[in-house]
Amino acid sequence: MGAILRALVVIGIGVAVALGLSLVVDGSDKQLFGMPALAGLAMLALVIQWLVFIPSYFTQTEIYYDLTGSLTYLLVVVVAVSTLTDSDPSARALLLAGLVSIWALRLGSFLFRRIRKAGKDGRFDEIKTRWPRFLVTWTLQGLWVFITLLAALVAISSPDPKPLGAVALIGCLLWVVGFIFEATADAQKSAFNSDPANRGRFVNVGLWRWSRHPNYFGEILLWIGVTVIAAPEFQGWQWLALISPLFVIFLLTKVSGVPLLEKRGDEKWGDDPEYQRYKRDVPVLLPRPPR
Repeated sequence: MGAILRALVVIGIGVAVALGLSLVVDGSDKQLFGMPALAGLAMLALVIQWLVFIPSYFTQTEIYYDLTGSLTYLLVVVVAVSTLTDSDPSARALLLAGLVSIWALRLGSFLFRRIRKAGKDGRFDEIKTRWPRFLVTWTLQGLWVFITLLAALVAISSPDPKPLGAVALIGCLLWVVGFIFEATADAQKSAFNSDPANRGRFVNVGLWRWSRHPNYFGEILLWIGVTVIAAPEFQGWQWLALISPLFVIFLLTKVSGVPLLEKRGDEKWGDDPEYQRYKRDVPVLLPRPPR
């Protein structure tokens, strides 16, 4: 009973955070699902996770977890552009929706192919057997989607959109560099792991000689780019939408990304002198040319 209660508390806090943020930064006078626009989008992101959680728990599979997250990004921005803008969406709204959609389709398809090939995701071995913990994980993914998208959603739903300018160009350049970094790093790691000669070895080729987590660096950079593009639309409390890239940075560097993979790496190769040399020579996140 204690586990269920704790799960419900975490879920309640997650919903409250999403709705609270949405109400504070919402500058639109439109409604969605009978709620203020951004609150409706927050609930959409959460409800999608809860609906997919049900069959996932009963079949004890995590195979659709990452795919659902990526498709939720896509659905939320499509709904935002189609319902929260005027009949002629602004160039900024279309640009942001396009960039988010490209990223979500690329990453979602990549992660789905990877888990289909592997058959499972080791992160969920214990979590998926206990429905309160599994439900919390899905809820946190919905919260992740909404907070990450918050800056873009504020700009998309702006009632008085501004024309694109030099700031948007800078944001686009950041996004492009980040996207290339993430996609290239993912492709290089997949190719490395697909080679039977590399079985049991750690990846240290290509961008992985520049950074131990170049894919995460790319993801952080592209979301900073999205926020830079969106920022000219911010007014007053909407500047709280800067939490979007900060949230991504926090999660990837302190919670679910770098710390988890660094721990796994130490468990697998901690006694390997070559791995210890790799850790000394290659920075954790910010890329640097190989020595």
